[in-house]
Amino acid sequence: MTDAVLTEEDGAVLVITINRPEARNAVNGDVAKGIAAALDELDSRKDLSIGVLTGAGGTFCAGMDLKGFLTGDNPIVEGRGFAGIVERPSAKPLIAAIEGYALAGGCEVALSCDMIVAARDAQFGLPEPKRGLVAAGGGLLRLPQRIPFHIAMEIALTGDKYPAERMAELGFVNRLTEPGGALAAAKELALKVAENAPLALAATKKVIVESADWTDDVAWKKQQEITLPVFTSKDAQEGPAAFAEKRKPNWKGE
Repeated sequence: MTDAVLTEEDGAVLVITINRPEARNAVNGDVAKGIAAALDELDSRKDLSIGVLTGAGGTFCAGMDLKGFLTGDNPIVEGRGFAGIVERPSAKPLIAAIEGYALAGGCEVALSCDMIVAARDAQFGLPEPKRGLVAAGGGLLRLPQRIPFHIAMEIALTGDKYPAERMAELGFVNRLTEPGGALAAAKELALKVAENAPLALAATKKVIVESADWTDDVAWKKQQEITLPVFTSKDAQEGPAAFAEKRKPNWKGE
């Protein structure tokens, strides 16, 4: 990790914090590398099941560091893309905890996550056209998959900010909290998810994400390829045993 990105463990949950509050957590090269390293750690460790991505200082992320961009600071990590996440998010589930702004690249980072918890006064948007740019970090690809087409067009073409409560009405936000409560609520949700078997969680995410472009003639075969290793895992033996013995399962990620 770099000082621009901090990590903290809470049981099987890895909390990843963008730590540039003086720049509203704008993404520069250090942030991109730090997020990529944190996601690598999340994916590689058997004792971690899920991540929470947030920002320090009362805001999530204001997007790309435009000053750094002008001086050649590269906010892209090879293999993972902008912010070290948009092209290849973690294989394990990831929750965005949003306070303040999630704008431009910050909104695209949030879109890279699997669930979003936001404070009621948080704001989302893709203002790139206002600056002569395009939301090429996944915003134009993912947003129409998450909310109705015409509203996605409005958000992308106006470049305006949209409140978290409106985004929740559209199904973009999973849970709303009072200001200052997004991280706690996201951790609560993450800990609930982390009660489940890690291999099953990763396989479940993989099927949901990848099945969007599967045709009917291959869908069942592809699903089986992903899920069969789960059914033959040690955790698949532990789950029924724990149920029968009326105890909590001791997951190994194996």
